[in-house]
Amino acid sequence: MERDEWPRPEWHAPWWNYKVIRSNLGRVTSIAFDPGNSWFCTGAADRTVKIWDVGTGRLKHKLTGGHTGQVRGLAVSKRHPYMYSAGDDKQVNWCFLFSSSSDCRHFVYSVCRVWDTRTDKQIHALSAHDDTVSSLLARSTHPQIITGSHDTTIKFWDLRKERWITGLLHNKKSIRALAINPTGPPAFVSAGEDDNIKKFILPTGPPAADDNIKKFILPRRYFPHFSHNMLSQQNEFVNLKP
Repeated sequence: MERDEWPRPEWHAPWWNYKVIRSNLGRVTSIAFDPGNSWFCTGAADRTVKIWDVGTGRLKHKLTGGHTGQVRGLAVSKRHPYMYSAGDDKQVNWCFLFSSSSDCRHFVYSVCRVWDTRTDKQIHALSAHDDTVSSLLARSTHPQIITGSHDTTIKFWDLRKERWITGLLHNKKSIRALAINPTGPPAFVSAGEDDNIKKFILPTGPPAADDNIKKFILPRRYFPHFSHNMLSQQNEFVNLKP
């Protein structure tokens, strides 16, 4: 689509700061939202993942020990009770939610291998990138996640086989953000330090188009069925904006 064909943005009320949460010791680098709209999680440079209550902004749980470097990407599965995290330690961890309760108190981190003795299920850490894993997506229709890395590659992971199945090599520099199309045809986009936004057709198709961007932009997350958007910044705060 040419630039002159882009839809004009609709007017909305001026944005204003709804709440500022101050708890992290390092900058907040990633945010993901529970599909049930009851909690959200943040990853930070202090190597922690924190679970927050949406209504009150209160800290519900703090996950430590899963990463040896700062957390760069988070995603929450719509198919399974899993939360995924990725970071500077070049691997993807996933967290298993033992119960469906919204208080998010029943998480176990997988550093190498973690077993739930009640179900005899094993949880792995996924490792195949050669550099920081900066962003990740959880597909809602397949047991699959997609990761982007500073090693310039995008990888597709099969959670059933617990390994990566496809790699995309279309980027020339570090990948910093991934976003999936939530409503239309199955596709996702990547953005990075090569000043391009690339669109990929799922399941593993080639890039559909490139859009040049003039400067690097940190990822911003939008959540369906929720009236706020959350912006992760290069500081220690999380800003909620209606």
